[in-house]
Amino acid sequence: MAESLLLPVVRGVVGKAADALVQSITRMWGVEEDRLELERHLVYVQYLLADAEAKSETNHAVRTWMKELKAAAYQADDVLDDFQYKALRREALSGQSMASKVLSNFTSKNRLVFRRKASRDLKNVLQKIDELVTEMKKFGLVALAEEPPQALPRQTHSAAPPQALPRQTHSALDESMEIFGREDDKDGVVKLLLDQQDRQDVQVLPILGMGGVGKTTLAKKVYNNDKIQKHFELRMWHCVSENFEAIPLVRSVTELATNSTCDLPDTIELLRGKLQEAIGRKRFLLILDDVWNEDQSKWEDDLRPLLCSSIGGSGSKIVVTSRS
Repeated sequence: MAESLLLPVVRGVVGKAADALVQSITRMWGVEEDRLELERHLVYVQYLLADAEAKSETNHAVRTWMKELKAAAYQADDVLDDFQYKALRREALSGQSMASKVLSNFTSKNRLVFRRKASRDLKNVLQKIDELVTEMKKFGLVALAEEPPQALPRQTHSAAPPQALPRQTHSALDESMEIFGREDDKDGVVKLLLDQQDRQDVQVLPILGMGGVGKTTLAKKVYNNDKIQKHFELRMWHCVSENFEAIPLVRSVTELATNSTCDLPDTIELLRGKLQEAIGRKRFLLILDDVWNEDQSKWEDDLRPLLCSSIGGSGSKIVVTSRS
């Protein structure tokens, strides 16, 4: 069921909330207390999700609550993306070409509007998650594995954040959230993806930049663009992060293409055959988000040949977001 994907979403938001870039801005803007409470609430909630999923099979109220929590987690993820993006002004005022381009789009007025909006969005999503945590208590959920933290009072002092979990991203985009300075970049990437639709080999388009520059947000806007949705028969999104090994990645892409679990053994040839069968000659778009630059040799030597040969229809594309 769709709710089974909720735990990695919540884990991803927890990891992003603990990010140093986010903390640097929330402290400076006086909303660190909100960030910390959001993080602690979600750390607590994630321990109860296994029980919530089990109860949701027979309890409609729990099932509805999980759907609302997933929507709130997606919203929180987008809000935290904006804090990472804004932190770039203080962390990288020179050097990276993409960073410089993004920063040049900010006027003083835009900076003030962005600050107020991001702070307000954080408070709004925290209020929603507060309400969901309160509602959760009436379901009598229990931790089925590790014991969760016992209390979640609002903190008025500095506290060490929990250990960040592996970063996860998703393709969902909150369309109500304006993202400054992205439209020109988005339009340029969309044009590149729509061009050369008769080309037979799979083309790879990199989106480069240091952490926090907004690569994931840009990729989301492209992925959810109306023209892109109509142009590609199959769209897939996979967060790579630090797990950039051939077998798990090909298995994940195969599962995305088939929308089902792949039970094949960990044999690259079997998985590659299944992937070819799943994609066939469909024109596809695959987003590989958050590929670390340390993995460049793995991409060039192992994965690019697997994903770019003998699969997909003409005009297929792979977008790789990576730290330059």
